[in-house]
Parts: sequence; C-alpha cells; structure tokens
Amino acid sequence: MFPYPSGALHMGHLRVYTISDVLARFKTMQGHKVLHPMGWDAFGLPAENAAIERGIDPMIWITENISNMKDQLMAMNARFNWECELTTCDPGFYKHTQSIFLLLYKHGMAYQADSVVNFDPIDRTVLANEQVDSRGNSWRSGAKVKKIKLKQWFLRITTFKEELLKDLDILAKDNRWPERVIAMQRNWLGKSKGAKIRFPIRMQLGGQEIGESVEVFTTRPDTLFGVQYLALSLSHPIVRQMTMHSPQLQAFTHAAADLPEGSKAGFVLPGVYAVNPYSRVAQDSPILRIPLPVYAAPYVLDDYGEGAVMGVPGHDHRDHAFWKENQGTETIRHVVVPLDSAEGIPIPHFLHCQDRGVMAAPGKLTTLCDDGLAGKGSAEASKEIIADLAAVDGSAEESEIWRLRDWLISRQRYWGTPIPIIHCSSCGPVSVPEDQLPVQLPLLSGIDFRGKGGNPLESVDEWVNVLCPQCHGPAKRETDTMDTFVDSSWYHMRYPDARNEDRPFDIGAIDEKLPVDIYVGGLEHAILHLLYARFVTKFLYRIGQWPSGGGLENHGEPFGKLVTQGMVHGKTHTDPQNGRFLKPEEIDYANSEKPVIQGTDVSPSVSWEKMSKSKHNGVNPTQCIDKHGADAVRAHMLFQAPVSEVLEWEEDRIVGIHRWFGRVWEVTEKVQEQFNSLLGLSDNSHMLRLPRISTFNEREKLVWASVQHTTERTTTALSDTHTLNTVISDLIKLTNTLYAAVSRNEVRLAIVLNATSALLRMLAPIAPAFAEECWERLSCASKAARTSSSNDSIPTIFTEPFPTSDGSLQGLTCQTQHCSVQENGKLRFVVEIAQPPASLFDGKTSAALHEWVIEQLKDTEKGKIWFSRNPQRQWKRVVVVRNGSTVNFVR
Repeated sequence: MFPYPSGALHMGHLRVYTISDVLARFKTMQGHKVLHPMGWDAFGLPAENAAIERGIDPMIWITENISNMKDQLMAMNARFNWECELTTCDPGFYKHTQSIFLLLYKHGMAYQADSVVNFDPIDRTVLANEQVDSRGNSWRSGAKVKKIKLKQWFLRITTFKEELLKDLDILAKDNRWPERVIAMQRNWLGKSKGAKIRFPIRMQLGGQEIGESVEVFTTRPDTLFGVQYLALSLSHPIVRQMTMHSPQLQAFTHAAADLPEGSKAGFVLPGVYAVNPYSRVAQDSPILRIPLPVYAAPYVLDDYGEGAVMGVPGHDHRDHAFWKENQGTETIRHVVVPLDSAEGIPIPHFLHCQDRGVMAAPGKLTTLCDDGLAGKGSAEASKEIIADLAAVDGSAEESEIWRLRDWLISRQRYWGTPIPIIHCSSCGPVSVPEDQLPVQLPLLSGIDFRGKGGNPLESVDEWVNVLCPQCHGPAKRETDTMDTFVDSSWYHMRYPDARNEDRPFDIGAIDEKLPVDIYVGGLEHAILHLLYARFVTKFLYRIGQWPSGGGLENHGEPFGKLVTQGMVHGKTHTDPQNGRFLKPEEIDYANSEKPVIQGTDVSPSVSWEKMSKSKHNGVNPTQCIDKHGADAVRAHMLFQAPVSEVLEWEEDRIVGIHRWFGRVWEVTEKVQEQFNSLLGLSDNSHMLRLPRISTFNEREKLVWASVQHTTERTTTALSDTHTLNTVISDLIKLTNTLYAAVSRNEVRLAIVLNATSALLRMLAPIAPAFAEECWERLSCASKAARTSSSNDSIPTIFTEPFPTSDGSLQGLTCQTQHCSVQENGKLRFVVEIAQPPASLFDGKTSAALHEWVIEQLKDTEKGKIWFSRNPQRQWKRVVVVRNGSTVNFVR
C-alpha cells in the first residue's frame, strides 16, 4: 500500500516495504515478470494543515517530503519500479480520478443529498461513518465528532452490498485474505436477518391523544413477549416533535453530545406509551396489556432500522444496562430459557449461569408466552409470531438490514481532488466535459484559507464562477473536494499503465497485471481502503472498464493474496508514580540490568506500545540504517516476529544478525581459499562439478540434506505461508552447517560451492547488498579457478534463479538419526547426527564407532557446549549402544 508523504519514513513503513521488497525479489528470481511499484497518497488534511502552519503551498510541502522519503526508500535497499511512480495530487493523476467519478455519476452511483453528517471540529471537515471510531472520535484528529446537517456527495456503495459480502467467500478460499480481515469486512457490511414489527403509539399532546406507530427491526421476534420499553434515537420524528413541547427533553438532547461513550442515559417521553402489537393476537395475555414506556436514548443509532429499538432487558445486554440505569430495581422479564432446561425449574436457577443475568442466546419460549408458543424453539416461534402479526393487521414482516451505508465523499477542504460538477440554476448539476479535465485546484497564494468552518475554495471567485457547459449561462463549480480514499480506491489500476494521458488505464494493461498478486499493508486498512477499493473496482468491472474482471472465478476482486503486517511497537518507559512518559535521556543505564530514573533509585515501568512522539519511544529508521546497515536492519525486522504479529523493536538484539552475517562471510572466504588452491592446476573443471549423490560421504550428505531442506522450507515460506521469520532461522541453521563443513574440510569443494551458492541466492531477497558482495567474491574465485582470470564482469546475483529442490531430500534425510546423550545414565540432551557407516561396526561396538560418534557430537551446537564444559579426560568410560543412538558418559 502506498504511503502518505508525511516527510519521513517510520518503522512501520520500513517493515511493510521490507516485506514487499523481499517477496518481489523472490518472485523475480523465480523467473516472474514482477511489477513492484511505488506511489504517494498525497492529498489530505495533514498536508493542508502543515501548509497553513508554514504559510506555504501544500504542493511545495508534499514535494519536499516525497523527495526525502524517496531517499530513505533507496537507503533501505528497496527496489521499486520508479518508472510507474504516481502521486495522487498530480493533476495528471487526479484528472483520471475525476473521470472515474463522472462514470459513477453517469451510472447513478454518485449523488448529492442533505444528510446529518459527522463533522470534525478540529479539521473542520465531514467524515464518513468508517472514519469515526467506536468512541465517537475522528480517526485522524481524535476530536469528538459533532452531528450537523449539510448537502453532501455520496457514492452508492450499498448497490454492491450483496456482491461485496458474497465475494468474501472468494477471498477466503485458499487463505487469499486473512480470516480476521474477512470477518471485519463481513461485520462492517453487517447483514442482519429478522423482522420489521410495528408498535402502536399513544401520545398526549395539547390535551389530545394522538395515534402514531413506530417500526422497529429485530433479529429476535421470539422475545416479543419480553419487550418492556421502546427506545428512539434523538433524531426520530416523535422525539423531534416532543422536543418542541418539552424544555427538559430539549436540554437532554443538547447535553447528549457530551455524554461519555457507551452511556445508557435515557429520557422517558411524558404522555407517550407503546402497545405490544401481539396483544391483538394473544388478547388474554396480562403482560402484553402493560403499557410500554418510550424513551429518547442516545444509544439508539439513527441509521439502525428506523432509529427505534424494542427494549428486551432480559435478553439483550445493552437493553439490560439501559433498563437498570433508568428503571432501577423494576422486575426484568425472561421469556426464553435454554433448550435443555427442565419444566418447572425457576428462571433464577439458570440465570446465575448466564452473563450478568441476561439470556441472550436463542432457546425455547416460557409459559409467560402464549399457550401456543410456550415450549417452542426460538426459530419456530419467531416465524409463527411474524405470521400471526402479518395475518391480524400486517404489523410484521420478515426483513433484513445492513450496517453498510452509502459512502460519503464530500470534504470541505482545499487539498483534495475537486469534484467535477458545475451547478447551474437552470440545468441543475452538470458534469464537467471530459475534454475540460482535470479541474485543477487554484493556487491560494495571498488568500487566508484558514477558514472557520467554511470551505476555502468558496472564496476563489475566478475559479468558482464559470459558464454552464449545457446552457452557457452563469454557474458555479462544486467547491467540495473528494475524500482521499477515492484516490486510493483505484490507484492499483493505474500502475500498469501509469503514463496513459488519455484514459485512467488501458484494458489490455490491467488484464495482464490485475488482480494484484500480493498486496501488503496494515490491518488498520481492513475496512476503509480495502472495502472502497473492492467497490470501485467491481463497479468498473460491471460497466466493462475491466472486462475480464480477473477471470470467471474472481468477480472483479482487485487483490489476490493479502498480507497484513503487524504494527511496530517501541520500548516505552513511564514513571510508576504518575504515569508520565519518560524520554530516553531520563533513564540511567549505569546498571544495565536494572535501569533507574535519573536522580532516583526508582525503576521505570516498561511496556511495549505503538511508536509515537508523545511516548518518546520512536526509532528513526535512517539513523538505525546508518548505524547497522540496511540489510542487517531488514533481516532483524523480519526475524523478530511473524509478519502478521506486533513487532517489539529491540535494537540491541540486532547483534545476532551481525554475527550471522559474519559467519556467512567466513564461509564465503573459506570457499574462496579452497578455490585459490586450484589456481595452479591445469584441469580442475571436474573438481567444480557437483558429484553424483551416490558418491557422497556422510558429512556431504548432511550438508546437502540441509541445503534441500532449507530450500523447500524457504520456498514455501516466501510463496505461500509468508512466515518470513522462519526463513531467517532456516538460513542461519544452513549457515552453521556449512561453517562446520568448511572448517573441518571434510566436504568436497564442488559440494561446498553449490551449497554456498544456494545459501547466498536464498539470502539475496532479504539482504540484497550483502548477498551481492558475497556472491561477487564467490563468483570471482570460481571464475579464476576455471579460467585463470577474474577480470571479467560478474553478473548480479539477481540474474540467478532461486534454488529449487532436486528431489534428493528424502533419500538423504534417512541417513540421520537421533542421538541421546546421557551422563551416568541421566539424559542431558538429544541431537541429530548422521547414521554411522556400516564399516564402523562388525556386530559389536568398536573403538572406531566410539570415536566417530564423539566427533559427530562435537560438530553439533549442543555438543560443542557440552564438551567445552566437560573435557573428555573427566570420563572413566564412554558407552555407545544401539549403533550410536545412545551415548552414556560415565564418571
């Protein structure tokens, strides 16, 4: 996913682009034609706010930032197709964003309507529902969002709701997308099946009783006998009507905006009550004849059904909390019990097992319900209740609702793509002709566009006032700009044809490259960006702009494999007494094992949290690369955590990667030294060819088995599972095996050469510069040994193929065995060694077998540690049994 050019890369950028670069280089070495593009999501509020603070044009600020971040991307050894680079604030790009908007408008998918919208008072702009968090705050500024009414532009994403939901099954197949992202999108689309039920309302206004009705949506019609109140949203027509007659209600609705998140405050509407509609069916039921109070309640959403809910405190957690706060100790009615509950058992007997006294799960209806319903399961009872109400007075019907709402794209700010519409008093809204695109933003030099609630573009008369394209009379441009998510909803389709001036993209170009094979980005984009991109791409597929849609089984889905990387957290220190975040210089590390706060003996509290300036836990990627080298930082970042998990950045641990690189370099040097010994030989070519595996000795089999095992695991990790941390660990193991082999000089040069070649080629996508350096050294030595000349240029390692398995692993691995090492009969450790050759024993254990097994143990990591602590002279005797599968050292 392309970045916002904020001015500097952070560690999250470094992680995501390291992952994508590794995968791109791997696919290139496999022989694929890879497009690994880069662009800049450059429109948006931060750039405009920064420009206001600095008194400069946003484009100047953005251009400087892009230049700086591009240098940083180069420094991290990432390789991108810069010839496809795009910037969303470039008129050459947003010309086509406007063109796509006009296609949406032409097909009835873009429209303008009055709407109560989310308004950010800090950034002074409108937000889509998806940009307001669960606490009612702006996703960017963090400000408490206000509700105001404005005329806004929307995209009709709800037209595609069924496709967006159904085609999640395509993305779930073969783990194309992570289950968590699938679930988040499914929940956001929010398809709920249930029923619409109409409750009669009685209102006393001005001394007269007025009859109204309120329609609610419920997924649980079986709980109708448990309804104890109705709750209406603050914008419901009945609440608005009552507000005009009740100063107390008016004060409550004004104060509601300041209520804490999750508040269950309510205002009972005086003189208003509801009637349970099933009372017309079960006319003898005493509980259905009880009038139901009606509340104005902030917890009821305007856009859920008709902005009304039936309150069932015995069977819904939110309703239960609301009832407890507003009705105190009033009895809660339970009308559904578990299916396996026995007849006659009091309800309190099973309630203690339920969550906070709420029986939220379906079950069977109790005897409080109508005789014909009691004992029936929730599903059966629901259908019967709906049918009864429909037959009596048509007050119920099966229905479904969706959480998804049309996408609000209007923004009352300058720095965004202008909406290409002209408003004419005679013709109405008119599309800007295609040959007049792009509608470019005017320069605002000399204009104070800090605006206090207004749109800065409205003040640019020479830009706003134009002629109508149809009647040529006076008209005005649309002054709202588009949400930046419109830009990113289609940018992936631009990359394959990034320099096309006439059209957003060529059909042939996108058919060749789309859908995107691998898409890497953060989980925070699971709903906003990914959902919008799916919608716009499917729209373009539907109208024939992408005829193939990626194939019959793809249905216009834009992204193939989705890889979501976890966040990067930094080590965070706080003062345990007041919770204040501490700067690094406030920590005294004199005792590294127990640092304290400067000037005290108090140890700081330590946690791992998202990196931020306010927490003083950020790490500058450029400084880190300058200190450790880009390849070491890349490898360390991949090794520290699985791709999808949170990475806790511990820079001091990077020393392990340095040690590994050092060992790889030593292996390369030792192989080079062996080559040097061949320089004087007239015919040495046969010594560089890989021998037949049947001629391998035991040590050579171990080495080659390690190569094959690592090749298979690394290929699987890079192409399928994307467990890149295991790639590093497997390559470290192979390096250690090779190091032992070249140190003991027991493996023929041709085998060592091929094994080292495989190691470096598998290392290349991860550490491209370091692998290239080792490859050049290895290739120079090999070339000199063959030709007596090393002056010719050496091809880059990235022209070499990624290693593939030769199918020998199964035959090689059967030559190894586990060896249990004991001390005086007590197990100390278990390692894997080669199976001893038959020549070492003749039916009974020989001294040669003893010596061979001990040498094998000394070559293992655990064995080295063991023998360093326990010199051989300490043992009275060594017992080797079961052909070397058990060794007992006896003191």
